[in-house]
Amino acid sequence: MPAPIDALRARLAELNDLRLVGQLVGWDQRTMMPPAGGPERAEQLATLQRIGHERFIADEVGEWLAAAAGADLNEVDRDIVRVTQRDYDRARRVPTELAAEMAQASAAGQDAWELARAEDDFAKFAPVLERNVELSRRYAACFDGFASPYDALLQDYDLGLTTARIQEVFGELRAALPPLVAERASLPAPKRLEVPVAAQQAAVTGVLARFGVDPASWRVDVSSHPFSTNVGLRDSRITTRYEDGQLESLLAAMHEFGHALYDRQTAPELARTTLADGTSMSIHESQSKLWENHVGRSPAFSGVLAQELTNAGFPVSAGDVHTALTAVRPTLIRVSADEVTYPLHIVMRFELERALVDGDLSVADLPTAWNDATRDLLGLEVPSDADGVLQDVHWSGLAFGYFPSYALGCLIAAQLWETLEADLGARDEALAAGDVAEIREWLRDKVHRHGRRLDTVPIVEAATGRGLDAAPFLRHVARSAAAPAG
Repeated sequence: MPAPIDALRARLAELNDLRLVGQLVGWDQRTMMPPAGGPERAEQLATLQRIGHERFIADEVGEWLAAAAGADLNEVDRDIVRVTQRDYDRARRVPTELAAEMAQASAAGQDAWELARAEDDFAKFAPVLERNVELSRRYAACFDGFASPYDALLQDYDLGLTTARIQEVFGELRAALPPLVAERASLPAPKRLEVPVAAQQAAVTGVLARFGVDPASWRVDVSSHPFSTNVGLRDSRITTRYEDGQLESLLAAMHEFGHALYDRQTAPELARTTLADGTSMSIHESQSKLWENHVGRSPAFSGVLAQELTNAGFPVSAGDVHTALTAVRPTLIRVSADEVTYPLHIVMRFELERALVDGDLSVADLPTAWNDATRDLLGLEVPSDADGVLQDVHWSGLAFGYFPSYALGCLIAAQLWETLEADLGARDEALAAGDVAEIREWLRDKVHRHGRRLDTVPIVEAATGRGLDAAPFLRHVARSAAAPAG
């Protein structure tokens, strides 16, 4: 009979395989699947979720955990037992049928959202969203000891964070960012770079190659909403999207590269265990925002981007690229937002989804609330559902509690970058040469290798020497306002 820790590891390896297969199936749904395959795909994902949930909450897993907790284990195995016990206790509270129903609703919701957005018709999505909000409330009700249903949902994305703490941090952003946005937006509009899609595609390929993206173990595809999926330590899938006359595709590709690198640089000894994943969505977002904001938008790296675009047949100066990527102009679309206004989009979504889940806002009233909040925070009028309440995919997949991580990721990225430059020295010379090797290695050592062994705030403390802090981000955006244009 195997030792309890060996039996536990064997089950966790199986569950990790199921998780990654589910991610592969989800990647296919969003990139390659013909549209008519949606209903069957939803059932397939529900089946995978049901099997995984049942295998994880089985009585024998609890027995192995109890036995292993009293055994003489190495440090990694002790953390496997600790984190798995935590996950097990949480998962045991969720009925298998509810877990499967949520997986099915998530997959079906994706298709419904795609259709409603394409037709600019919130009414077609409203019944799906009603169901998803109700399922999320049922899920939150499985857990005790939280101040609100929303607090319970947050734990799936950032264990240990609370609504109250997020409100405190977001209050700093609410106070500090609007005056800076107003000041920057009053400057003359930058020259618009009408970059054709073909040049963008070639530049994306060139930039990612500099970062170490190798076709032997990476795929770069196109999707309506850019995302990253980990299918294994040597199988990374990222996507971007292209539109004529913009540079968003380059930033999106660098953003998704940051997510994928985190997954790839988890310590090998954590493979096929509970620990072999990013510790939280805020830390994951900090990795993507570090590459997007602190590498991609840096004055030093603008010369690399300009060279890649020039090589692709679109001659452009480093100064014009940098100005285009750092201009502050409030926009309706979150994923197209500049780095200064971007957190305000998240503050708005956090407040709206918290009100939905906690019962203070009805789905029927959501479009009006969205439009009012956009006017209040960004000073913009929303002309359509597609440009407003239907622009994000998250609520179609029951990802309530996810949005705060986007703004928290911006803050953590700035905090990490300040520490990285304090440790390694300013990165301007290396970035001007397109050399990111030391950045990759610093992130591996300080963040990536830990996997889930450290939670959000502990990993920030370990890497930077202090807890979550908005000040580095506010310093960063203030400096970027005065940065030379290359």
